[in-house]
Amino acid sequence: MQLDHIAVSGSTLEAATAHVEQALGVSLQPGGKHAKFGTYNRLLGLEDGLYLEAIAVDPDAPAPEQPRWFDLDRFSGPARLTNWICRVSDIDAITLPDGPVTPIDLDRGALRWRMAVPASGRLPYDNLYPALIQWQGDLHPARMLQSSGVRLRRLIVYHPDALELAKLLGQIKLIEFDTGPAAIRAEFETPWGVRTLE
Repeated sequence: MQLDHIAVSGSTLEAATAHVEQALGVSLQPGGKHAKFGTYNRLLGLEDGLYLEAIAVDPDAPAPEQPRWFDLDRFSGPARLTNWICRVSDIDAITLPDGPVTPIDLDRGALRWRMAVPASGRLPYDNLYPALIQWQGDLHPARMLQSSGVRLRRLIVYHPDALELAKLLGQIKLIEFDTGPAAIRAEFETPWGVRTLE
């Protein structure tokens, strides 16, 4: 399991985008639509093969048949960093802490991937357990994006049961766990110095 990308959610895509751009001082690039979940995104290429997505419910898309991923159906308040997504090599072998989950086949343009999305749309540990993804084929968004000159230094996952979560997941490069109210904070090296995104 290794970090693949991180997600900033907003009540609108414009709000999520503005939150990232103001915090990091860089512009996001176009992303696309996710028909299965009625969402759309904009993207930021990070160094070291990572990327960031700003994501929101697409107001022009029909309502999906199941709850939206990243718990977006219940999202409210200001735009913020909400999720971290890890790449795995065999998603069919995955069981989440609250039980098995059937991976969903997804696509956007030429990209193909599978994700372990709970039926509720909400991940364990107050939505702070990593979303799990397995890319299909050689295409990956990070290789399709322009470099932004921004590098993730570390991602800190705060949760009342952080020690339990850390034990479940083991060591993952760039990820730290700390006890506190449920939240995520990311620290970046940017052309303008160290910036934080929450």
